[in-house]
Amino acid sequence: MSILNNALSGALASQLALSASSQNIANLQTKGYTRQSAVLSAAAPSAGSNGAGNGVRVTSLLRFSDSYKTQQLWRTNSDVGARSQTQPYMTQLEQVMGDDDTNLSSGVDKFFAALNAVAGVDPTSTPLRQQVVTAGSLLAQRVNSLNNVFSAQLQSVNQQRSAIVDSANASIASIASLNTQIAAANAAGSNASSLIDARDQAVDSLAGQMALEVTEQPNGALNVSLKTGQSLVLGGVAGKLAVNGGDNQSFSLSFAGTGFDLDTGKIGGQLGGLSSYLQDTLKPLQQGVADIAKQVADKVNTQLQGGYAMDGSAGKPMFVFNAGSTSNMLQVADGFQTADLAFSGDGTAGDTGNLQKLVNIKNQSITVTGLGSVLVSDADTQLVGKLAVDSQQNQAALTTAQSTRDHATDDWQSTSGVNQDEEAVNLVEYQNMYQANMKVMSVANALFDATLAMMG
Repeated sequence: MSILNNALSGALASQLALSASSQNIANLQTKGYTRQSAVLSAAAPSAGSNGAGNGVRVTSLLRFSDSYKTQQLWRTNSDVGARSQTQPYMTQLEQVMGDDDTNLSSGVDKFFAALNAVAGVDPTSTPLRQQVVTAGSLLAQRVNSLNNVFSAQLQSVNQQRSAIVDSANASIASIASLNTQIAAANAAGSNASSLIDARDQAVDSLAGQMALEVTEQPNGALNVSLKTGQSLVLGGVAGKLAVNGGDNQSFSLSFAGTGFDLDTGKIGGQLGGLSSYLQDTLKPLQQGVADIAKQVADKVNTQLQGGYAMDGSAGKPMFVFNAGSTSNMLQVADGFQTADLAFSGDGTAGDTGNLQKLVNIKNQSITVTGLGSVLVSDADTQLVGKLAVDSQQNQAALTTAQSTRDHATDDWQSTSGVNQDEEAVNLVEYQNMYQANMKVMSVANALFDATLAMMG
């Protein structure tokens, strides 16, 4: 009977091993699936028995997983998330602010070129004066167009951050729920591999949205916290993120009845990357353009008011700057006419004394957020140059982060991924094992029948 028992245990063990291989092959293209294998061990003979043993048994289903490689996968996803979300915004601003048809620098140049044209020909020429007013209007349009782009990006970033928070909350709740299920499965001795895979996928998704610290507990649960220290998941308890405010968003985390304010610029991932872009790039650029527009408008208005119009009256301001306006930040004053341009310095119609001072404004200094003191003629060029440097640095960091992520994925795949060739070999080996054990059972039956015949 020991021969039959041994063969039966071998046949059953090979069936379980074949089942594990078939599960692996079935999930060959399943993202995040971790391969499994039956661990076989010899069953010891009974105490005091002279038998060779009691066959084979499956001690466990081994899940091929390396904690370090999995953690590395999560860390690299945070790096990619932090860089990838900001690059499209930077690229758009580079294209808009660097285009001759839309950039502010070209608008400033054309406005002062129109003033120069008047000074070089005839300060009383209505067509030339009209070119100045037209160039001023076009300059205002460029300022407003850029400000609209900034405002649209600000709205888009806020919407995207709100969506990330909603998605992160879903992942946090899923991780806590799966922790509970995994702990229960482990306690009952059940196979929790599929649950662990689902949880690891949820953690990876969350890691792309914010940088995480993850620690495994003895019962198989994962504790997840932000890299700034605040807990998101402890066993089966989940925290919840919240977005507060409108344009000036603030973020908070509630966990186990306690609330925490979050500095999203420091938490990494997509949320951290977008927040850093908003504070370090987008808002300073928007303020920089506003600084240029306001100070150029103030200088031109002040100089015009120091001169005389065509009829000898005191000059009027040409520009109106509307602080805080999203669509009409700069405009030519309503009712402003070509005759209102105060080019004369002494009240004589053909005098260009004040016009020369207007032309010289281009070479005067202004103070721009992010740049300091710069010439009017160089201000926008330096803003665009700084944006280009920031964009190039972000692109280089993104390339590095993506390469590191790809290597981490390949490294994880080498341990946990399904190898089709390896599984094909396993199928053949376990099939042969099954057939051999069935042959042993056949031999055992034959011996048993022969023994009965001899006794009969």
